[in-house]
Amino acid sequence: MVKSKLVQANEIIADTVTTGFKKMSDGVVSGFNKISDTVVEGYTKIEDKFVDRYLTKDGETVEDAKKRLKEEEKKREEEQKEKLNRE
Repeated sequence: MVKSKLVQANEIIADTVTTGFKKMSDGVVSGFNKISDTVVEGYTKIEDKFVDRYLTKDGETVEDAKKRLKEEEKKREEEQKEKLNRE
């Protein structure tokens, strides 16, 4: 069946709009990911400096201190759960 010129023009417009939207969407997502990565990296640097300055013990690396702190937090949470279960 032969398509009318109106249907053909409508398909061209639809393809153009869809392609434009995909390009715009990809640009927005890419920009968001770059900003997100930058923010997370900045936070991690600040966190590492804070842990290094205030929370590390003698001879302990930042990674070791973070691991120790997480273990201590987990232990406190477990103790709190046990305490609540006893009541």
